[in-house]
Parts: sequence; structure tokens; C-alpha cells
Amino acid sequence: MQTVVSEIQVSYHNQALFQSQKPLVDSKSVADLLYHSWNKDAIGLHESFKVLLLNNNNKVNGIFELSRGGISGTVVDIRILFAVTLKSLSVAMILAHNHPSGTLRPSEADKQITQKIKKAAEFFDIRVLDHIILSPLEEDYFSFADNGIL
Repeated sequence: MQTVVSEIQVSYHNQALFQSQKPLVDSKSVADLLYHSWNKDAIGLHESFKVLLLNNNNKVNGIFELSRGGISGTVVDIRILFAVTLKSLSVAMILAHNHPSGTLRPSEADKQITQKIKKAAEFFDIRVLDHIILSPLEEDYFSFADNGIL
């Protein structure tokens, strides 16, 4: 009897879209980048969770949408988050999600998932630099790092 086992292949295709970009140095530059990459037609309709993947110079390797949910929430699977982070050889990340309601105050669930991700990231020597909450109004955001809750 012959045993069949699935082959697993890990790949990351670097496209120079973010290569020429300056390093991210503050929450404002992160929020600006996020607003410009977010779907403007959906930011006020449903919640999405994304991660900015960074190299050692805080330059963006890419932005990955981890989940898309409903009006008041979305599910974050940290196993997928770390699979993508490790595939892209990223050493740091910035978490981001939107609140379609426009409320910028983080919920208890927001705080808990941030701490869970931060704790898991320590095992891989990956830095979680911030968690940004965006509102549908451009220029309106909340930074966990700026507010001392990271």
C-alpha cells in the first residue's frame, strides 16, 4: 500500500511596491499609509483587520488583510497572522483595524487580542510596534502605542 502525503510549499513574492518607501517613524505616518491602502467604500461598512509587515529598518514589506467581518467585529486567527509574518521574513508588525461606527476607543476585545498577539510574537522575536484603530473619517485614528496601552 502506498502512502500519499501532501507537499507543503512556503513562498513570498516580494513586489517593490513598498520598497522605496521611507521607514515608518510615528503613528501618523502609519495611519496615513493605512488610509491610503484601505478600501474607502468599505471602511464605514464593515470591520477589517490588517497587519503591516515590516523589515528591520521599519520599512513595509507589505500589508495583509487578515480578516473581514461585520459591522461590529471580525475574527482574528493568530495562527494565520504568524504564518504570513514568518513567510514574509518580517521582524516587526503593526496591527490595524477599523471601527465603522467611528468610535476610536478600543474595546476590551481589542485590548485582549493585542496582548495575545504581542505575547505570541515574543516567541518568534517579532516586535509588535503598534495597533492602530481607524475611523471612516480620514486623519482620525487611535494608536495603542501613543496611548501607552501596548
